[in-house]
Amino acid sequence: MRGIRAALLMAAWLSGPALGLRLATTTSVYDSGLLDRLLPAFTKASGVQVEVLAVGTGQALLLAERKDVDAVLTHAPELEEEALRRGIIAEPFCLAKNSFLLVGPAGDPAGVRGAKDIRAALRRIAQARALFVSRGDRSGTHLKELALWQAAGLTPQGDWYLESGAGMGQTLVLAAEKGAYTLSDLATYLTVGRKLGLVALYAREDPLLLNQYTYYVVPGGARVKEAQALRRFLATEEAARLVESLKVEGQTLFQPLRGRCIIPGSGGR
Repeated sequence: MRGIRAALLMAAWLSGPALGLRLATTTSVYDSGLLDRLLPAFTKASGVQVEVLAVGTGQALLLAERKDVDAVLTHAPELEEEALRRGIIAEPFCLAKNSFLLVGPAGDPAGVRGAKDIRAALRRIAQARALFVSRGDRSGTHLKELALWQAAGLTPQGDWYLESGAGMGQTLVLAAEKGAYTLSDLATYLTVGRKLGLVALYAREDPLLLNQYTYYVVPGGARVKEAQALRRFLATEEAARLVESLKVEGQTLFQPLRGRCIIPGSGGR
């Protein structure tokens, strides 16, 4: 039912007349409140209104390919690189980063807390056949999760492995209801998951858990100039301060990148 409602909402959004710049963005930056900080400041400075559709990265890039949106804000580097090569998106600007983490019930039935690394943590979940909720929506988080299972040498399947087909906030709700583990970005966990009683069970500095958000202009879109104007705003110190100032109980949700993109194994790009 969640997937049907999301599809109906998207259809209504796309069928109506565009009232401003259309931005397709990941659910994590939407659910965390980051856009609530950035977009009003941009509109105040530029006069450009922004319409936001929060979807998974795969869906956002599909909307970009169809020219249904003017810009995207995504976090799946491999999909983004392919879309860049195909000319679907352009003018990348790395906006912010945080990390992914494994969250789950406080009882930690699979003993994830004691794992030496993220691969070992996932192996413990699979060996225990502990419930795990996947996004299952080709979002950046879903693709990261699949890559981590592959790194652990596993293909998750069975009645312990569930798919929500929903955004990060809804996936955290389902995990809390089921007493299950899931992979979350830090910001949505802090703003949504922690309130549901989920616990950060594996949250460590690890290059495999890097979560980087990048803004792109959609070339040939209806509002390229407006999309480029938003890109210029995101590159300002004002935008960087707004990113850094978003906190929950004193904990920063995102670190601004100021266009300095991070490639695993290197200092940037």
